[in-house]
Amino acid sequence: MICIRNATVINEGVRRQADVLIEGERIVSVQSTECTVQDTPPCSQVIDATGLLLLPGLIDDQVHFREPGLTHKGDIRSESRAAVAGGITSFMDMPNTLPQTVTVEALNDKFERAALQSLANYTFAIGATNDNLSELKKAGAARAAAVKIFMGASTGNMLVDDPDTLESIFSEVDKIIAVHCESEAIIRANKEKYSRLSGGNPDVSYHPKIRSHEACYASSSKAVALAKKHGTRLHLFHLSTAEEMELMESIPLKEKRITGEVCVHHLWFSDEDYACLGSRIQWNPAIKTKVDRDALRQALRDGKLDVVATDHAPHTWEEKQGSCLQAASGGPMVQHALTVMLELCRQGVFTPELVVEKMAHAPAELFGIKDRGYIREGYYADLVLVDPHRSWTVSQENLLYQCGWSPLEGTTFSHKVVKTFVNGTLVYDDGWLNEHFRGKEL
Repeated sequence: MICIRNATVINEGVRRQADVLIEGERIVSVQSTECTVQDTPPCSQVIDATGLLLLPGLIDDQVHFREPGLTHKGDIRSESRAAVAGGITSFMDMPNTLPQTVTVEALNDKFERAALQSLANYTFAIGATNDNLSELKKAGAARAAAVKIFMGASTGNMLVDDPDTLESIFSEVDKIIAVHCESEAIIRANKEKYSRLSGGNPDVSYHPKIRSHEACYASSSKAVALAKKHGTRLHLFHLSTAEEMELMESIPLKEKRITGEVCVHHLWFSDEDYACLGSRIQWNPAIKTKVDRDALRQALRDGKLDVVATDHAPHTWEEKQGSCLQAASGGPMVQHALTVMLELCRQGVFTPELVVEKMAHAPAELFGIKDRGYIREGYYADLVLVDPHRSWTVSQENLLYQCGWSPLEGTTFSHKVVKTFVNGTLVYDDGWLNEHFRGKEL
């Protein structure tokens, strides 16, 4: 039995001093520190957490761990190592790999790979195409956490732009439909426009103009209309504009059929950062203005947005070079998402209670993940200890991403993840990783 003593537990909107007992994979007791040592059963390990925050392990509902087929950028093992070092104990990986996860066979293959390699708990989305509806309706597809639709530019056949196909998926697939929303037609027109204006070589400052507010809203509003028409359970990934917040409702999560995610990078950066960071912060959807960033922050506080995720998407440094039409979009974030969010708490933007709600509780509720996302007796002991008074600076020397870079290099944070437990096992301990541990399928 492991005893975490005198921790500041942040859970279900409450902060309190408590001792947490772990036996095997589960939490067996959460009791106030007023209980004496004599009341505590004998423990094989006692961790003094005085001055530390104890949070439920984070659940990241959108990552791209690049396996199979793109493992020169990262793989399930490398990126799950970075995730647990950042306090993320469970993840949902996206289908745009090689081969694409658009069949039950490919889905099962990814689960098998994760069982052998992942230090964190895992699940996967199955991808929609213009011609795989029958695959999405197979019994084996129920293993997926969601059906992912790229209603905007993607690679290969994963851009779903056929109106009849979209109607069929929204009306016939009985799963959460998770969407990437950007209008391909608007993006294509903007590319032609800004390529002409820039002499054929638009720099990164053009990226939010090409992948514009209009491109995002046109696609998101279309997805919402389809969901309302068919009663679909819709989850909008990585919303990035103030206009899109008009599509969301401030009602309790359990009452929603349409939910929204915001990514850490859209809450931290703005278009003013392109001048300094360039393509390091080129994402799809694009990072936009401070007005958009402030609107996203407010929508998270108001309950219009439900989940904070990373959209972790590593590329090699070479792939991030060139104009905005050449540089790859996406960046690594799983190792630093929690520290970014807690830094925003220090700045007064959010509270730790809200961070826990949006990064642990809400993903568990939204995707129906059993016995995770909370610090509760009987739940899996997915736990994160954070030192709120230990500053540190992101550098290449302390990065765990296989790609070897971060848009946050040189940034100093006030909070540091010091220990991460996955299923009751200490998997990360202040730089040390339990390389032999493997997570479970969610």
